[in-house]
Amino acid sequence: MHSERFRSLVDGASAPSGPFVSVYFDDSHDTADAAAQLDARLRDIRKHLEEQAVDAGVIEAIDAAVRAKHPPVGRSGRGVIAQGTRIVLDQHLAVPPVSTVIRVSELPYIVPVVEHGIPHTSYLLVAVDHTGADISLHDGRRSGSETVDGPADTAGHSGFRGRVEEAARKNIREVAEHLTKISDETGADIVFVTGEVSARAELVAELPERVAAKAVQLQGGGRTAGTDEAEVAHEIAEVFATRRAAVIEDAAERFNAGHGAGLAVEGLADVTAALRDGSVDTLIIGDLGEATVVADHEQLLLTGADADTVSALGGSPDRVLPADEALPLLAVAIGAALVRTDERLSPADGIGAVLRYADPNIG
Repeated sequence: MHSERFRSLVDGASAPSGPFVSVYFDDSHDTADAAAQLDARLRDIRKHLEEQAVDAGVIEAIDAAVRAKHPPVGRSGRGVIAQGTRIVLDQHLAVPPVSTVIRVSELPYIVPVVEHGIPHTSYLLVAVDHTGADISLHDGRRSGSETVDGPADTAGHSGFRGRVEEAARKNIREVAEHLTKISDETGADIVFVTGEVSARAELVAELPERVAAKAVQLQGGGRTAGTDEAEVAHEIAEVFATRRAAVIEDAAERFNAGHGAGLAVEGLADVTAALRDGSVDTLIIGDLGEATVVADHEQLLLTGADADTVSALGGSPDRVLPADEALPLLAVAIGAALVRTDERLSPADGIGAVLRYADPNIG
């Protein structure tokens, strides 16, 4: 996962200022009583935060953020991170957590987003037919939808077939132009296209290469009444799961190959050193358990596996931090990608890294 989406978290965590409140929970809307279940989960989250003496204003901000966002379709999780009363991250998760996770800490906890968050910063969903299209934007910061409609009647009498077909082609061209404009303006990473098979294919064919390269045609969905939104959501989740698996496979191959070329490290000491030196290309996050690292009082980048390391670097080792919070944030600070491991990778101490270049100071 690219780390740009987490960039705003780094400045807030560079020096002690917390706490951050990180909450992850099941936000599925696949039953008739989904709204009631959400109310119950939010009451439970509120109770746990109150027990940890979190300010009431922070709790209200989290509650309001959750309720303000359009509910997902089908199985889903939700991650919300607050710093004070400011919501600094709000993400749907493709897979709901097994149980609610609540952390009140000096740093934000982003591993669940790396593991199950949408791997693309933003995407467009287009439902198209020969009369026009409905286009919606999905990302963590903005939302919106637009409709592009051509002439109302493109299904006329057979005697007018040529005129009807030309009207349909014109409508598809108008949709392609409008979609291209939205794609360029939003910088969407992927464009999902649903609807009639012929309309989907014609639309993609009309798009300029830079947009067509982002397009993924889905089998379900469309503009007709009664469209199964859950089926579309399932297809999108499958596409993301396939891409996520490919990213993990690529990281595993580069990690295994890198050991022989000095381009991969593992273990808390070596990975922390590589992050500190800015040489990490991809951070590979496994099960870090209760592991901790030590950071300088004011400089998060001056972090080591232990206090002696930070002292030797001229720092003041005053901050003991959970490794699964500190190391991902350090990776974000240096622009490294983040990958949550599966069974293909088991790095020492639960942490590994693919390097940008062989670092003679590590290992």
